[in-house]
Amino acid sequence: MTDKPVSVKRARGKVHILDDRCKGCAFCVEFCPVKALALSLEFNKKGYHPPQAVKPDACTNCNLCFMYCPEFAIWSTKIGDKE
Repeated sequence: MTDKPVSVKRARGKVHILDDRCKGCAFCVEFCPVKALALSLEFNKKGYHPPQAVKPDACTNCNLCFMYCPEFAIWSTKIGDKE
C-alpha cells in the first residue's frame, strides 16, 4: 500500500438573500464559518441593514445562515461541478 495524495473538492454554495425580509440581527454574519457574509451599508424597506455576500466564492453550502435566521431571509444552494 502506497500513500498517494487524495484530491478532495471543497463543497461550493451560492448564497440567496431576501433583503426585505431581513431584520438585521446579523446571526448569519456571526455564525458563517467561512466569513462569506457582512452586513450591507444599504437599508432594506424595513430600515435594516441586510447581509450581503462579501466573499461569495467562500460559501460551502453549510446552510448555517439559514438555520440561524429567525426570518428565513437567507439560505444557500449547492453549486454542482458543471456550474
